[in-house]
Amino acid sequence: MFKKLAIIFVAVFGVLLAVPTMFPNSAKYFPSWAHPISLGLDLKGGAQLLLEVDTGTMLKEKAAGLYDEVRSALIDRNKGVIRFSNLRNNDGVISFALRDDDDMSKAKGRLRSVLGNTVDISSSGNTITLAYSEKQKQEMIQDALSRSIEIVRRRIDALGTKEPSIQSQGGKYILVQLPGVSNPEHIKELIGQTAKMTFHLVNESVTTEQLESNVAPSGTEFLPYMDMPWNKVPVYSRIEVSGESLKDSQADFDQNNMPVVTTVFDAVGARRFAKLTTEHVNERFAIVLDGKVLSAPTIREPIPGGRGQISGGFTLQGAKDLAVLLRSGALPAPLQVIEERTVGAGLGADTIEQGKIGSAIGVLFVLLFMIMVYRAFGVIADIVLMVNLAMIIGVSALMGATLTLPGIAGIVLTLGMAVDANILPFERIRDEIRSGANTLRAVDSGFNRSMKTVLDGELTNLICALILFQFGAGPIRGFAVTLSIGVLTTLFTCLMLSRVLIDWYMNGKNKKIGYVKN
Repeated sequence: MFKKLAIIFVAVFGVLLAVPTMFPNSAKYFPSWAHPISLGLDLKGGAQLLLEVDTGTMLKEKAAGLYDEVRSALIDRNKGVIRFSNLRNNDGVISFALRDDDDMSKAKGRLRSVLGNTVDISSSGNTITLAYSEKQKQEMIQDALSRSIEIVRRRIDALGTKEPSIQSQGGKYILVQLPGVSNPEHIKELIGQTAKMTFHLVNESVTTEQLESNVAPSGTEFLPYMDMPWNKVPVYSRIEVSGESLKDSQADFDQNNMPVVTTVFDAVGARRFAKLTTEHVNERFAIVLDGKVLSAPTIREPIPGGRGQISGGFTLQGAKDLAVLLRSGALPAPLQVIEERTVGAGLGADTIEQGKIGSAIGVLFVLLFMIMVYRAFGVIADIVLMVNLAMIIGVSALMGATLTLPGIAGIVLTLGMAVDANILPFERIRDEIRSGANTLRAVDSGFNRSMKTVLDGELTNLICALILFQFGAGPIRGFAVTLSIGVLTTLFTCLMLSRVLIDWYMNGKNKKIGYVKN
């Protein structure tokens, strides 16, 4: 008896999970985790962006960083300078020649201790070559893709966009779906910014003539202001503090009630920022974002504690956007929007309405067919079918799945398979009655003998759905999710709930069921 009550409880719980979706106004009476199912882009309308991760630029930056690390390792005065010449970066391959052949093992050991196993190191004569292997490059690309997805998600979430779908596609692409968003221009602008912030000292020794001739001294770059690109600032190439050390950033107002962005560094960044502002009082330092200078203030006094303030003539929205970018982190590689599609809410509403009509007609014919053919058992089968449908919707909503048009197709296919799963036990029961078994024994035998067939069929569908989910993308995954959930709810309702309801019905009537007569 306890087992039967547990089955009924699970069924009722699954149906209740679907109530907020079927009757949206009732959602306020349910806990927050029992929310309506999210609608996909094709049903709700919105925008879709396909972004490409610029892995080529990322690999070039990695090679440039490797070049700097090799040079720093060789001229480390604390460990002793290793004399070299002809240090080059040739399409990602770093090479240099040792002036003393006896330094070969020393140079390799030092490079290995600094770089670890991240690069392949080889030598020929007195020349040492370093490069990333293809396997290492693929690992960096996959890492950049996963980090980009997470950063894009944080940026979109910070804007308050509801129910976004963000997933990888094709190895170096990111598919972003934004239901309910009709104008994605602002989101595109935020997503596309790399948001790499660095702090540099300003080279005050650069003359006006050098700036006008655009000939920068060694170790110095001329970077334009963000809001005045014609006006350039001579900054040292050396990065004093990196934006990677930022822990938080918020939009705020200064003492003059002008919008600013406040920053908080982590422990490492706070020490570096304090050291910078202590050692360079009355000197200027530049705050650089994606190669453009936000501002270049003068350090009036040391700034301990890791808290700073960025001003630059921001509007309030500009300060909020910059705070979002810095808070979510810098992209490991630039992103390019290569495809954009907008689906009107009206089209989604029409799709939902047509889907409702088509589904209602299909379900009605199935229900009538089951009653006509199987009579009382047909009524039970119809009840089980409706519970199955409600459980698919409820469990999907509980898992946070997004309902799309292919997802609806998965539900319809699941209901068709659920009818088969009901018919198999019924036909088995009919065969047992024809063989002379009494009704109660026929029901037990019918369910027991049909269970293996039903399990084989449903598990095969589940395997197919999992394969589609693993290797598919976008709408294919939506279909696979609802199909997988449907397979599990079908096994529960058709093999367990149906059995309980039939047992109760027959025990209550205590007589043969009319449908089994020929």
